[in-house]
Amino acid sequence: MYSIKETYYTIQGEGHHTGRPAVFLRFAGCNLWTGREEDRANATCRFCDTEFFGVDGPGGGKFTSASDLASHVSTYWPDSEDDKFVVCTGGEPALQMDTELVRCLQGSGFTVAIETNGTLQIPGSIDWVCVSPKANTDVVLRSGNELKVVVPQDGIVPDMFADWDFDHFYIQPMDSPERDQNTASALEYCMTHPKWKLSLQMHKFLGIP
Repeated sequence: MYSIKETYYTIQGEGHHTGRPAVFLRFAGCNLWTGREEDRANATCRFCDTEFFGVDGPGGGKFTSASDLASHVSTYWPDSEDDKFVVCTGGEPALQMDTELVRCLQGSGFTVAIETNGTLQIPGSIDWVCVSPKANTDVVLRSGNELKVVVPQDGIVPDMFADWDFDHFYIQPMDSPERDQNTASALEYCMTHPKWKLSLQMHKFLGIP
């Protein structure tokens, strides 16, 4: 059984694939916060900006098999068979993603990406792995395609991840009332540490999901 909060077609708004059309498959549940606002103050990650509690969002629901879920995802892609791309996110998708689901999505023609906090193991067959570490957690995924560090976080300095085995390293300013200040600080960090690239949440500037 897979519990899905929502499914929708948009463009990837942040990180390496910014601007790329994608189906977003948002899994319900997370291991760092319940998703209930009343629990946010005591959560391990308090700055999450997504809704992942329950299965009542557009395109959400419970799916009894990997093939059913892959078929559901396919209905969101336009008629073209070109560059089919699905981003599995949450919440924390690693709580539910398994090898069978990855196989079925790939069998439907999709390149499969995951956005994860890195505290759980994932199927090795996923095509694109983006890890976004959170403070005060034990990150077990220290290799992949993309490392995306949200700043500022107490207890996290981007340089502490600089020797991890990723192809791309991104700094992303936290979306908060201090967003302009966070963005300026992130930009300065990238300019003085050229290993890192700046990631902005372009979907928020564009007003799209």
